[in-house]
Amino acid sequence: MGASFWIDYWGKLKDMALSFNYSYIFEFLIFAITFYFVLKMIKDNKGMRIVPMFVAVILGVGICFSLSDKIDSEMLVLVIVFLDMFILLLFNTEIKRGLLDTGSKKHAKKDNKESLTVKDIENTIDEIVRALQHMSKNDIGALIVLSNDNLPDSVISSGTVINADINSQMIEAVFYPKAPLHDGAMIIEGNKIHAAGCFLPLIQDENIPQGIGSRHRAALGVTAVASVTSLVVSEETGIISIAKNGEIKKRYASDADIRNALSDYYWADLTAQVK
Repeated sequence: MGASFWIDYWGKLKDMALSFNYSYIFEFLIFAITFYFVLKMIKDNKGMRIVPMFVAVILGVGICFSLSDKIDSEMLVLVIVFLDMFILLLFNTEIKRGLLDTGSKKHAKKDNKESLTVKDIENTIDEIVRALQHMSKNDIGALIVLSNDNLPDSVISSGTVINADINSQMIEAVFYPKAPLHDGAMIIEGNKIHAAGCFLPLIQDENIPQGIGSRHRAALGVTAVASVTSLVVSEETGIISIAKNGEIKKRYASDADIRNALSDYYWADLTAQVK
């Protein structure tokens, strides 16, 4: 690239500035907003390693179009459409999760969360761990979802709203095999058992082993479409698993693993929603 190239290039930029159209502002705002939300979605879903690649693609496309005289606006539109399709395919799960989070009732119980003390949270964690341990020893199946008020109303309405204080006896009573709500999921929001007997979307993935039961499939399904954590007790083996972001994070969760997951929920996920 010689001096003449750069002279021509800066001439093109000057011509673009002189032929400024207010539609450029509209196009820039749409691009900036889309770019921001895509980056936020990737960050929220622990995909920061993808960000450099995403930024490089955008910059590469922009530079190619600015340097070439042979690329017209129709081709630019075509490239943008293909980039949109690529983003939709690559992040379809995260997009669904983000849409559900955006459309849900994020502020319904904020007052309860703000009133929680350190002692309240520690006692709540102890009660949940105690209940899981007891159910695990007795091979009682259970599915608990730790929500940030970010589940769709259809999930909550599929069960029974309880709004009860969290204690091990209440949790075990709900999942007692002959109890009417034991087959569904329990939804915990802050320091309350918000609902029980709720039906969750099952994971749709051909790579999931056939031996995975319905509780685990529901745990994977709800964490794939909403930013929640699921705690599962297997009815067959008593094994406790932890699911998040559509994956089983811990298949043989110890007490320490459970406490870490609950601590992340109360000190990171939950407080982030309050802020």
